[in-house]
Amino acid sequence: MSEVVRTYSEMVKRTTLLARFKYLKLDGSVGIRTFGFDRWLNQVFYKSREWRQARNDAIIRDDGCDLGMPGYQIYDRVLVHHMNPIVPEDIRNKNIDRLFNPEYLICVSTSTHNAIHFGDENQLPRDFVERRPGDHVLWKEGQ
Repeated sequence: MSEVVRTYSEMVKRTTLLARFKYLKLDGSVGIRTFGFDRWLNQVFYKSREWRQARNDAIIRDDGCDLGMPGYQIYDRVLVHHMNPIVPEDIRNKNIDRLFNPEYLICVSTSTHNAIHFGDENQLPRDFVERRPGDHVLWKEGQ
């Protein structure tokens, strides 16, 4: 059985945040180990010069927006998510394409990242609702 490979080019064809989320969702479970005892390897990788450059390039490309969607700016910590989860062997074998190719990277907020791995669309940012005069009135007089 072949692995599904998610790409930035395919993801950006989806024009809503929800559609992009559904494309990337992994249906993981909280508590499942990804790196286990090799967590140190993961931490060394994310401190490398090469990763910092790839991360910066993705943030610039996506204009710091959640799932690269204009209008969904990330105002706290910007995470750069590997659309195709990496494993210790990718780092050990220096799988440059899988680790650094911008085609496999996307900017996400912390809540969106958690939703992709373990949650659902209820964790995604909500659309901005413009306030209008009278929208706070609970009922009109005479009702």
